[in-house]
Amino acid sequence: MSEPVLAADWLFVVAVLGMTAVTYAMRAGGYWIMGRVPLTPRIRRALEALPGAIIVSTVLPIALKGGVPALLALAVSAGVMAVLRKDIVAVVCAVAAAALSRAYGL
Repeated sequence: MSEPVLAADWLFVVAVLGMTAVTYAMRAGGYWIMGRVPLTPRIRRALEALPGAIIVSTVLPIALKGGVPALLALAVSAGVMAVLRKDIVAVVCAVAAAALSRAYGL
């Protein structure tokens, strides 16, 4: 007896379809709600600040849990971005800083 290549448990399929429906509803609902909100200058500033807040709330806990190497890498990447404004160079320098700090036991 051989199993089909794409065999899936029915509960798994239902879970994936449910998550798909909820994801779509959240996105469509967000567009629907924002279509009815007047874009005042205050709301526009809040929406413009949102990407930075999301990045900070995602990166900061990881950096704090990572200790000195992660904080050093974050500082190096911020410094390189401030000076050169090159994403790839900042990532490479941050990875190098983290690797070197871990190699020297920080």
